[in-house]
Amino acid sequence: MKNVKDSFANPNIKVPFFTPSLSNSDKREVLDALNGKLLTNGPKLAEFEKRFAKFVNSKYSVGVSNGTAALHLSLKVLGVGKNDEVIVPDMTFVATANAVLLSGAKPVLADVEKETMNISPESILSSISNRTKAIIPVHFAGLACNMTKIMKIARLKKLFVIEDCAHAIGTKFKNKHVGTFGDFGCFSFYPTKNITTLEGGMVISNNKKLSEYVSIARNHGITHSLIERYSKGFPWEYDIKEAGYNYRLDEIRSTLGVSQLKKIGIMNKKRKNAFKYYNKFFRKFLGVVIPDDKNLDDNACHLYVLRILKNKFPISRNQLFKKLLSAGIRTTVHYKPLNKFSIYRKLGMVRDKLENSNKLYDEILSLPLYPDIKKQEQDIVIKTIASIQENS
Repeated sequence: MKNVKDSFANPNIKVPFFTPSLSNSDKREVLDALNGKLLTNGPKLAEFEKRFAKFVNSKYSVGVSNGTAALHLSLKVLGVGKNDEVIVPDMTFVATANAVLLSGAKPVLADVEKETMNISPESILSSISNRTKAIIPVHFAGLACNMTKIMKIARLKKLFVIEDCAHAIGTKFKNKHVGTFGDFGCFSFYPTKNITTLEGGMVISNNKKLSEYVSIARNHGITHSLIERYSKGFPWEYDIKEAGYNYRLDEIRSTLGVSQLKKIGIMNKKRKNAFKYYNKFFRKFLGVVIPDDKNLDDNACHLYVLRILKNKFPISRNQLFKKLLSAGIRTTVHYKPLNKFSIYRKLGMVRDKLENSNKLYDEILSLPLYPDIKKQEQDIVIKTIASIQENS
């Protein structure tokens, strides 16, 4: 099928929701890595970790198999487990809360701020109990949470903080990269993220002991790396003090990560330009609320989320989704709140009303946004929504 832009082979799609930004140099680097003699736990992983730590200005960085593994290991290393509670935003991808369940703890769902869609510090306070052990703020869509308020609460209540930075590669708060405020910062390199290793993740920290623990736990709990074991002595002479996991990041994906990280500045700039272009036009539209564009230099612009206001825009969010799809434009919703899922109604806990997350869920629509999106493609989205508004 020729010239099909859509990931799902729909020939009628004119503007996909996302397309990966993989260059010829990325592909060459990956092919070269396939010729390596060591395909996991090797020098490319070490290089990626070092470069990533420098990029975010953290002391330590540990590559893992995906963002969920990063969260799970962080909780594990901090001793979070059975009978503990971890506060997470109601509006996030399920991986955030899934990691809490995997640790044996109970996720407590907190409300988000209406304007930023980030976790509400006031809701965090309302959600704390004597069993609360940690907070996982999510830097939603690339916009930083208010880490000043969150860290103040954490210090006051003696809680761990694990920052979910899956959307936030390149996001800063008060001139510091997110992920460096709490005990750990967890990143995802899923194909839609600001850089990709296809699947992959990273755990950052300024604590040497905790980082070493993560490094061991990602590799079955083995106390020595593959290179260390084969560099001297007998390679089978290692210890396992605790059961670990197979959460390694291999050399192929690490190589792609190194290559992608070299271009993060360019790719994030392209995202920002596309974000600004949407806002330039949509701020004039009645019945919609554009995403916050203050301090855009510190925003990774991972998503472009438009709010469709009931009784002010001529049709509902769901109707708009259908009309855009029929016009060849893919959109989606980030996210269905956790409280809407059966598993979190059963195994989660709510101590706040979740008014904002539930209201936002009926309004939000994520429009196509990726580094290589063309203005002509954005124009199709803008003009189609304008036409729908005028003719509905």
